[in-house]
Amino acid sequence: MNMTTLYTGGMSVYSQGNASGNGSSGTLGSLNIENKVMNVFSILVLAITMTSLGCSMEISKIRDHLFKPKGVAIALVAQFGIMPFTAFCTAKWLRMNDLKAVTLLICGCCPGGTLSNIFTLAIKGDMNLSIVLTTCSSFAALGLMPLMLYIYCQGFANLTHAVPYVSIVTTLVLTLVPCAIGITIKYYKPKYTAVIQKVGFSILVLFSVLAVILCGVAVKELLWKVLTPDNLTAAALMPGIGYILGYVLSLIFRFSAPCRRTISMETGCQNIQLCFAILKVAFPLEVIGPMFLFPLIYMTFQSVEALLLILCFRCYQTLTAPAEDLQEYTNVDIKPGEP
Repeated sequence: MNMTTLYTGGMSVYSQGNASGNGSSGTLGSLNIENKVMNVFSILVLAITMTSLGCSMEISKIRDHLFKPKGVAIALVAQFGIMPFTAFCTAKWLRMNDLKAVTLLICGCCPGGTLSNIFTLAIKGDMNLSIVLTTCSSFAALGLMPLMLYIYCQGFANLTHAVPYVSIVTTLVLTLVPCAIGITIKYYKPKYTAVIQKVGFSILVLFSVLAVILCGVAVKELLWKVLTPDNLTAAALMPGIGYILGYVLSLIFRFSAPCRRTISMETGCQNIQLCFAILKVAFPLEVIGPMFLFPLIYMTFQSVEALLLILCFRCYQTLTAPAEDLQEYTNVDIKPGEP
């Protein structure tokens, strides 16, 4: 079984409602030139983002957490245990075709992304742990992501030999090199890290905006082919399940509240830039079709659900703070003679 068969099995994704297929084929054909540009652009944006991530990491912090690896170990189990299994079960439950299933599995097997660091800061988690987890999961993905894809693809007959593992590993290496460069810059030239981090974050935001514009203008016909009930259900369920199970797992192992919130964000937040780059680079456009837009839908639900959790946490914190202050006030011992 090869990618041609995978493509044939997934044709119904964007040929439905178009008997001749000329409309979608024309749209895909018109993107062939832009496709190469998008591939380079995806890798470039991912490289800059990963460099900025590396600049936020300190070797001493990595060493400290590696000597006390409980947090890192639990987070890696959650990241590469919960999410790939959730993706597999979701694809089976929704009876997705091969093309949709492999896309969802790649999303589920991706490591944590830089968005998790932003959400961890907003939810008042452990920022040092968050950055370490994102970095460690990115390096661990070099081995664990292909392994998880290989294991779970065995559950789909047509995916056994259809996943381009070499291309995926190559894309992962291209992301780890910039991350290592960022760590090196942080160690030897720390004065440049602030600028690189700001540039990386700006490019991440710009990329998200451009991606939305691209979907709304250039590939609007293809976008509607991806907005199917099963894709929307999968994109809505997976991040929420990751957030909840990541928190529950860390609660079982008695982590502090900030660490639990951190592991929750790290588990539910996938590196969507990496997922998008893999789908664009590892799969030809005529094979992946409009499903290369699925990570953008996933990122939307991932961000909205994280923001809802942050809002709930902030509301809870606002409501409980006055009660805690009142309790502390009433527990203060008043000495004799004091007013």
